[in-house]
Amino acid sequence: MIDFFTLGGISWPRRLWDIGSLLGLEELLEASSWARHRVLSQAAVDWQRHQLMKIIGPDVGLGSRDLRAELTSLLSKPLPDPSPAHRRLREVIEHARGGYLKRWMAAADLPQDQRPKPERLARVVAAHLLDLGYDPSHLAKWIGRLNRNQASARDVLEGALTLDSTDPREFTVLATLDVAPRQEEAQRHQAWVSGREIVSWLRQRNHSVIGIRANDGFLLKVTARDPFHAAGQVRELVERMVARSSFMSGNQIGIRPGSHLWVDGHPDPIPFVTPARSADVLSLVNGGHLYEFDGRSTLFDDALELAAPVNRGSVAPAVAGAWAAVESLLSHPDDPAETERSGKAVAADRLAGIVACSWPRAELTKLAHRHRPAVPDALATVLESCTSNQHRAAAVAAALAAGEMVEPIDGFWRNADMAAVHRMRSLVSNPRNELGAAVTAFRIAMRRLYRTRNIVLHGGSTQGVALNAALRIAAPLIGAGFDRMTHAMLNEGLTPLDLAARAEVSLALVGGETGLTVVDLLEPRR
Repeated sequence: MIDFFTLGGISWPRRLWDIGSLLGLEELLEASSWARHRVLSQAAVDWQRHQLMKIIGPDVGLGSRDLRAELTSLLSKPLPDPSPAHRRLREVIEHARGGYLKRWMAAADLPQDQRPKPERLARVVAAHLLDLGYDPSHLAKWIGRLNRNQASARDVLEGALTLDSTDPREFTVLATLDVAPRQEEAQRHQAWVSGREIVSWLRQRNHSVIGIRANDGFLLKVTARDPFHAAGQVRELVERMVARSSFMSGNQIGIRPGSHLWVDGHPDPIPFVTPARSADVLSLVNGGHLYEFDGRSTLFDDALELAAPVNRGSVAPAVAGAWAAVESLLSHPDDPAETERSGKAVAADRLAGIVACSWPRAELTKLAHRHRPAVPDALATVLESCTSNQHRAAAVAAALAAGEMVEPIDGFWRNADMAAVHRMRSLVSNPRNELGAAVTAFRIAMRRLYRTRNIVLHGGSTQGVALNAALRIAAPLIGAGFDRMTHAMLNEGLTPLDLAARAEVSLALVGGETGLTVVDLLEPRR
């Protein structure tokens, strides 16, 4: 859970890959409404509904009898808006919400052979808390305190239950402006505060005023789950003001926000600029191509430019740009029309395949670098002689397949490493099933991004129930996929569509008669 809430420095395989079941149900209701306005196709909504049925199947938080029977019945057929079924599903969601975590808590108390696996439980709880609206930074501090206090699983679940039952509350947030054109208009706003009032407000709350040179600011009241969530809401409001000011006439300078936000009652200022969303394309740097240019713009350069907002841009432009980049690389005019797919959803499926084929190598390589036993063993000796990450990943995969244990640095196991060992052991023993499950998770994430993009661009709405979650989940996966496409292009001259075809074939053949292994899925056959 620490990794799930950490915003930076965590590799993409260690992140959350999906939202919780309750938000998934709300997302389906919203999608059905957009289908009525022809923003989403009925085929896309039907696919979403069928996938959701598979997801809620093993979710014990949704009950075992009456509640589950009602959900299964409602999801077995279309849910047009308006319709009795659509209204009934909204009511069922509210019934499921109240006891959701309590049911998972009860499942954790079952005998060991019946209780959920630790990673499964961690993913469910983390996704549920994020879906409620808690900011990852707040949850990272919460789980960090529990970790330092050596909390038990019961302590974590009880803490999560407390967060779940705590209602949002009102926060006062100070947002300063370094540049405020048309100041007389700002002063008419009831939330406006002058530079002198800003300094006084900060001093009264024991904040440092060194370097504070704001001429204007706003004290805004918002309802939120936590201080970071409150700051995020105000950040969005200020970004809307900045967007408006960009349309001022002539060469007038627009609104420029200050570097920090202050939440009344929170001890530290919160940076206005949010952390990057971890869409990392390391092949550009590792291959020495960051400053390389020959005066020609390639399709891939165009895609990277389109996707640039995905890391730090506002949510709506980030979603639109990210999907435009994916579609430009992984769709083609000659793609056959398929009833199961809608629009350019084939691009989402192709990216999911590439990312799934990248997953084993990424996770096994990380474990290879973590293998540092106090007394060097056979695996350590093999790893010492390896000259590439491909060879290191293959060595760890072979060791796991043989039942050997990966030993951590200085004998210290991180919980995330333990989960990765179990995950990779399952993968090497049953590659097709495990990779199939990964492909499904990535496909759902990328199609969610596609639906969200359609709601933003065709529906003109930036208020989607899963808008922020869609970008949070998709951004690292897009980075992973673009990284592999960049590597293939620079080292083999392979186009993204050709790499996607290789991924599709590899997923069909892995572990079979050709001898294809999980570490060679995207490598050329020799």
